Amino acid sequence: MTANSYDAILIVSFGGPEGPDEVMPFLENVLRGKPVPRERMLEVAEHYQHFGGVSPINEQNRRLIAALKDELHRHGHELPIYWGNRNWHPLLVDTLQQMADDGIQQALAFFTSAYSSYSGCRQYREDIAKAQEEVGPKAPDIHKLRVFFNHPGFVEPMIESVQSCLKQLPADRRAATALLFTAHSIPIGMADNCRYVEQLRETCRLVADGAGHDNWELVYQSRSGSPNQPWLEPDVCDRIQELHSEQAINDVVVLPIGFISDHLEVLFDIDTEARELCEKLGITMHRATTVGTHPKFIEMIRLLVEERLSDSPERQSLGNLGPSHDVCPADCCLYSPTRPPTPSRGSND
Repeated sequence: MTANSYDAILIVSFGGPEGPDEVMPFLENVLRGKPVPRERMLEVAEHYQHFGGVSPINEQNRRLIAALKDELHRHGHELPIYWGNRNWHPLLVDTLQQMADDGIQQALAFFTSAYSSYSGCRQYREDIAKAQEEVGPKAPDIHKLRVFFNHPGFVEPMIESVQSCLKQLPADRRAATALLFTAHSIPIGMADNCRYVEQLRETCRLVADGAGHDNWELVYQSRSGSPNQPWLEPDVCDRIQELHSEQAINDVVVLPIGFISDHLEVLFDIDTEARELCEKLGITMHRATTVGTHPKFIEMIRLLVEERLSDSPERQSLGNLGPSHDVCPADCCLYSPTRPPTPSRGSND
């Protein structure tokens, strides 16, 4: 492959239902082959019905695509943008078929996940490979953009959001405010084979340092697996309860740092369950926003594209870990679901 040889952008995301009748078929796609109890699936289905059976993730992706299209056009990149999901329409196989029909030969893929893990990176690559196989010889080559957990365009909008929340508090209460960064929990067998926790901790540190706030922790949310399988802990609501009991905290700022937009798991697990718990305990909760379509984040995607279009790219990153790789190693982000349990890990010590 040579630089300047791409003829499209592919946005790759999770997908979500857009009406009550789509909820169960969507969840069946998500959970097919996974050891998730049916009771848990029905519980999650109720979460979606709480919002009219509509996940906001698809509309958020439409807004991201519109903003990115404008950003690319302003900087002279007339690349068409396609969009394919893992679990719901538009499905990746249908999108790749459309790309093949349009004559697209080689595209850059932006995954809507900032961190390295099986579900956030390798599985998407497997999804693309499966879709390419189904489409056949005319399917386009797809090369992913690097993960962006420490890119300034991802970190700086979150610093702004945390600072905005802290400024709403009386000055004498800010230092004692607990800053909780939340990310989607994953099985320990998945976490042990990738850099998910390491990258999350680095992003949390960068945001906390940038916001000038030392009292922070990394916690988790949205666990969905078998109760017999160890997942990353602590859960955000469990930790809020502990902080209330141990430190009698008055204020908490919650930033869903593991997500790029406010999709359903953020709206339910944080804005509904965690907020209701805080109200019950008499804690004032401030929710910092995800990056969404923040101009710096959209600029970041354009810069990641330009990295791959250039023979001598400027690869921006903050902190100690440096820019991630463009091409994933063969053993990157493997998942061993039958691996023996190991101690859980997660919060900032």
